[in-house]
Amino acid sequence: MTETLPPGKLPPELLASLLASIESDPSVVVGPGIGRDAAVVRFADRLLVLKTDPITLATDEIGWYAAHVNANDIACMGATPRWMLVTTLLPEHDTTSALVERIFAGLREGCDAVGVRLVGGHTEITAGLDRPIMVGLMAGEAELEQLVDPSSAGAGDTIILARGIAIEGTAILAREMAETLAGQVDQAIIENASRLLHDPGLSVVPAARILRDALGPQLHALHDPTEGGLATGLRELGAATGLGLAVDGDAIPIYPETQALCDALGLDPLGLIASGALLAVVAPEGVSTALAALHEAGIPAAAIGRLTADPHEATLTTNGTTAPLPSFPVDEIARFFAEQNDDPAAH
Repeated sequence: MTETLPPGKLPPELLASLLASIESDPSVVVGPGIGRDAAVVRFADRLLVLKTDPITLATDEIGWYAAHVNANDIACMGATPRWMLVTTLLPEHDTTSALVERIFAGLREGCDAVGVRLVGGHTEITAGLDRPIMVGLMAGEAELEQLVDPSSAGAGDTIILARGIAIEGTAILAREMAETLAGQVDQAIIENASRLLHDPGLSVVPAARILRDALGPQLHALHDPTEGGLATGLRELGAATGLGLAVDGDAIPIYPETQALCDALGLDPLGLIASGALLAVVAPEGVSTALAALHEAGIPAAAIGRLTADPHEATLTTNGTTAPLPSFPVDEIARFFAEQNDDPAAH
């Protein structure tokens, strides 16, 4: 009997085998690959950067989410987000005009925030859904010298984390599980956690642009950790660069609200969806410049590890003890919600 796959991203081994069979053409500068945030193709005298990403976990402000997460991936290639198309699938029995208007307003707000124009899409009411699902397609522009190419990374490069973890997951938990948390976490912490969605927010576009402009060729890779949390984002970064990882767990900035909610619900912050954070791979001589540029812009950042020559290495050192970097085939928030649905006491 064939084993069914759990919710979340495909296992990297399966995805890699599928991507290996895809043919390319001379116009493709960056094609599909694990840890690659977007595709890049030559278009006239410019580079066109393309990305598609769905929103499936969050029902609140889904349009706003879609604009930001797609723009983040465009920015991680060193490009400027420009245009967006959206497919919106709405549940058959729960869709009202007010819901559609609210989703569209959030989408416009998100596009305006990242400087993107909504140029098309498709919307329908779909049988079999229990919540709205939105899939965004975004395009951006870049010049060749602006492109951030992970293949330029080398062993000894420093891994920097801008902001902390886990903004998106913490905000979702605070909004979706407020009643459950009320008896375990101080109300002020829950309210602060909910506000993380907008302050500091999900967009890493400004941070990516700051690093691109400050570092030039000393910036070797950018990646925004999303589903599967920081740990998965780090593994994806290793796959994209073809190198290993040695991570300093004590240096990872974790929002106190994240730690409080994870402690209450039995979740690991390293596996919690982490949109709003940005990973950067920087040449050793550029680290001080990178940190100074981010701090000058009011963006907290820390060096949390380095790339290593062994592509199979992925370690996490905490309190002097080194262990394998944890793996999260299913995001912690998805695992939690699935367990809630399976628990009769949770209904």
